[in-house]
Amino acid sequence: MRYDDAQEGASPAEHRAGLSQSMFVALDLEVDFEAFYLGHHEVFHAYAEVHFGNRETAEEVIHEVFLEIHAGWSQLLSAGNLEQGAWAIVRRIVHNRLDAEGRGPAFVINGPIAQALDTALVTARDKLQKMESASGLYEAIADLPDRQFEVIVLRYVLGYPTAKVAWYIGIDDRTVGHHLRRAKERLRLKLGLPETPKKSKHKGVGA
Repeated sequence: MRYDDAQEGASPAEHRAGLSQSMFVALDLEVDFEAFYLGHHEVFHAYAEVHFGNRETAEEVIHEVFLEIHAGWSQLLSAGNLEQGAWAIVRRIVHNRLDAEGRGPAFVINGPIAQALDTALVTARDKLQKMESASGLYEAIADLPDRQFEVIVLRYVLGYPTAKVAWYIGIDDRTVGHHLRRAKERLRLKLGLPETPKKSKHKGVGA
């Protein structure tokens, strides 16, 4: 039985809900692939949904992503860095779909991310408040190198803790921190924001 046949007769809601979960029903899946699918579907879907702005498109895109990952599973395993290879597929398919539709990511860089980046980047909050719009911040984030873009989106847009970001991407916590620092410094320079004053390591006499 093909995947499309399994979905015939399902309601639109059932079709969307079961799209990714049912895509491999008739296949004899490798145990390690099943584990990878179960461990990464949530974050891949969330990443796609903040880019496209709706669940249905995100499900369609991640359906395509996992089909491609499964088709190249042996090669991804032999390459030695499964997570990075899989994320490269996610990025490519997401961005190709956006390009085909002639638009940028749907997520709006407003309150939560602006505040998080503001706190992380500068103490002068009014600097961001005086910006005409969030477009400059968005453009700066979109221009980040792939790995820096991923950690910013996962950490500040989706709100995953550093440890979870590290697990999803396949790097350690310190490397996530390194990419976050590099990304925030790049954003600071791009946006022309002042450097965050460094805290003194030494207390004054009598403190």
